[in-house]
Amino acid sequence: MIAIEHVGKRFQARGRTVVALDDVSLEVEAGAFVAFVGPSGCGKSTLLNMIAGIDSPTTGSIRHDGRAVAGVNRHVGYMTQTDSLLPWRTAEANVTLPLELHGMDRTAARARASELLETVNLAGFARAFPIELSGGMRKRVALAQLLAYDPGTLLMDEPFGALDAQLKLVMQQELANIRDRTGKTVAFVTHDLAEAIALADKVIVFSGRPGRIKAMRDIDLPRPRDMFTVRFERRFQELYEELWSMLAPEIRKGEAL
Repeated sequence: MIAIEHVGKRFQARGRTVVALDDVSLEVEAGAFVAFVGPSGCGKSTLLNMIAGIDSPTTGSIRHDGRAVAGVNRHVGYMTQTDSLLPWRTAEANVTLPLELHGMDRTAARARASELLETVNLAGFARAFPIELSGGMRKRVALAQLLAYDPGTLLMDEPFGALDAQLKLVMQQELANIRDRTGKTVAFVTHDLAEAIALADKVIVFSGRPGRIKAMRDIDLPRPRDMFTVRFERRFQELYEELWSMLAPEIRKGEAL
């Protein structure tokens, strides 16, 4: 579904060249859930932006579903850490927004929004405005908005990073359930290694800047997974220790800079 070939990214900042990513190659199969972990500034979010087509590689190429990514990729859904809800629109109207932009009939769009709000357990809050919703509820609306026009690939950049520990587990379970039901391809950026292992089929560990792929590890935990208990399984602990031994030196390098 996603083919990344020898991608590099350089920025000009204050008269000097910053190399964010260097020679990154990766293939993501259709229906796979892949998590990117690495120290701050290693280019994880930059890579997601390039898959979305809102940034472009300096070198190399990216293909999505067989097509070269050139300009905004309208075949993916993108969810960031800060939700994109419009404060003057209700939960329902926020979910219908992407459908309206795609030209869907208003009645059909409202029916689709109602279905999605029920999927994320917000059926009774269609008329609520964002200011009337808790942080976790806003994330649920944002997730429904992400799914509205049924993109085959979901790009998620630390979507639950601002939530407290309990809400984060709830949202992780919501995402895991939706992904298991729909079989969508997911590329997920996180600083939380435990979150990456709990959710993903494969974890990609990036080195510190310039970001390079240091390791790729298949996560052989059975599905479906219970986000509230999977961390207590012995196999989870083994995977965590293995991946942390690769990630920790990169984090320490960053702290030393």
